[in-house]
Amino acid sequence: MTIFKRTSLVLLAGTACMALSACDGADSVASPGEGVIVVPGTPTPSPTPTPTPTPTAGTPATSCPTGTTDVGILGNYRSCRLPSLITSALSLPKAAGVAYEINGRVDVGVDIGGAGSAPGGIATTLTIAAGSLVYANTTNADNDYMVVNRGSKLIAEGTETQPIIFTAQANITGGVTDESQGLWGGIILAGRAPISNCNNTVPGGNVACENVVEGTSTALYGGATPTDSSGSIRYVQIRYSGTVISPNNELQGLTLGGTGSGTTLDHIQVHNSSDDGIEIFGGRSNLRYLVLTGSDDDGLDTDVGWQGFVQFVLAIQKPTNTQTDNYSTEIDSNGSEDALPRQAYTLANFTFIETSTATNAAIRLRGGADATFVNGIVSNPNSACLNVIAGADAGGKTTIRPADTTLQDKGPPVFNSVVFSCLTPYATTTVNGITVTVEEQQALFRAGTNNTDSAAVGSAVTGTFLPAGASSTTTAFNAATLNPTGTSFLVNTNYVGAVNGSTDTWYRGWTCNSNRASFGTTSSACTALPTS
Repeated sequence: MTIFKRTSLVLLAGTACMALSACDGADSVASPGEGVIVVPGTPTPSPTPTPTPTPTAGTPATSCPTGTTDVGILGNYRSCRLPSLITSALSLPKAAGVAYEINGRVDVGVDIGGAGSAPGGIATTLTIAAGSLVYANTTNADNDYMVVNRGSKLIAEGTETQPIIFTAQANITGGVTDESQGLWGGIILAGRAPISNCNNTVPGGNVACENVVEGTSTALYGGATPTDSSGSIRYVQIRYSGTVISPNNELQGLTLGGTGSGTTLDHIQVHNSSDDGIEIFGGRSNLRYLVLTGSDDDGLDTDVGWQGFVQFVLAIQKPTNTQTDNYSTEIDSNGSEDALPRQAYTLANFTFIETSTATNAAIRLRGGADATFVNGIVSNPNSACLNVIAGADAGGKTTIRPADTTLQDKGPPVFNSVVFSCLTPYATTTVNGITVTVEEQQALFRAGTNNTDSAAVGSAVTGTFLPAGASSTTTAFNAATLNPTGTSFLVNTNYVGAVNGSTDTWYRGWTCNSNRASFGTTSSACTALPTS
């Protein structure tokens, strides 16, 4: 993968790569283990801030909120640096003329471990007010990103008219374009929910089953608390992220490592990530209302035993990607076909727009994972809609074999009310001498109800992502029937795709516009910033 970040990344990669071992999906990194906590400096309590005086719109504030450090003026903003280690509750108010700076790695709390009792662990909360602007200082010599460690929480709740924007310094100074990407490392939530890629000899999902978040070398995730909460991210934009540390070792826009179902994740746009828009490493988190624009790798990438639900996803991939496998969604098992817990991905109401000529499909589903797709539109004029891969043949090809409760295998992937409008419906890839044939993929797709795998190229959407043709006439599947007993995350709709035609508004206002897609006049340009 092309490395286009600062020269300093090459220096950092020398140490980061020593801990890495390459594999099929997420990289596994040697861990110090629970009980060895890496604390970046002496903790300094972060007091509750007080609001800054309100300046004239478009001019820098005169001072910074308490709990942050004034590091001068940047463009039209007073730059207020966050502590590198936040050990007590810190609230960042929306203040006109203030931009909050991430300088290097910012840790929220200190890892409390999978059991919640790791020596030296500190659980705390960072709260960011609606309309706030947070940027990464990309002129320093470090990778810039935020880690919310196990036990701690990020409460970043914007609104439709006042989204929270996380971006790079060049966005503040007017130095970004519609092609900018990979300028900082994004946001990492590390939780205590089950994962399958333990870095020690314990069963997957065990309280001691943990690993290190890709790209960090020290941030641990995993445990045995499915309902764990890492906070709430709502009405948030994450722009120009995706730092590459080394090949197959990257930071995404939003990285979810072992986050639990108690975490709220909705109305999130990741724009122009040089790697994945969102990558999920295990856990039990559920997500909805996602807008993933211009990812250079995958829009939504899931790995290592994640079991969750996603509804309303609009993924519009980058047409001129530098990578050869930028799928709208990629579903992995880290090369361990039967590691437990087995991944179970349920996706409802999605629209995948693939435009790259370098990728063999819009959806890649690999062994060690089960998936259910309902109410979807896939548009890909250059290649296939679906690529199903099995890396082992144990009781059958691992992705499409019959159900096996011992292995937590639910059987072949399921499709209902999905429209394929691609150059060809299916692509094949041979791994370890095993191929899931076109005929096998076609059989499992056609086994569902109200599926179309032969819509004319370009006919399934209009205006970039609005339903058209077969997409506008397909009978929807009742996604609510897929909810586990006693839950109600998935809702019933009478349409397929992420958006219900031109009258739907959930994606408007809080998102930003670019050459990837325009979401209407209530959304501003991704290259621009709010004036107050």
